[in-house]
Amino acid sequence: MKGKRWKTILIGSITGFANGLFGSGGGTIVVPCMERFLSVEEHKAHATAIAIILPLSLLSIAFYVWKTDVLWSMALWASAGGVVGGFVGAKLLSKVSGIWLHRIFGAFMIAAAVRMIL
Repeated sequence: MKGKRWKTILIGSITGFANGLFGSGGGTIVVPCMERFLSVEEHKAHATAIAIILPLSLLSIAFYVWKTDVLWSMALWASAGGVVGGFVGAKLLSKVSGIWLHRIFGAFMIAAAVRMIL
């Protein structure tokens, strides 16, 4: 159990670093790491990532507000859309098989990577 705790703390630290630096990391880092290094089942890894994203985002926004300007009206409307999308996604999570969850998640990660490279 002690080794698993240190792996979890290390994964959380890397995820927090990526979230603070890039504004993402919750899903892109923590989900694959929980599955591979902590042997967490796909659905539980995705659900747990959602719980991890909130405190990371709150901490990151505290630093960003202090250092730069935040586009609050844009953040508000995007958050409203995020609430709706989060609700629909959470409902669908239990209906999607683990293999399709991996495929869909992988496709989103590849699309994001290609967009960032180009």
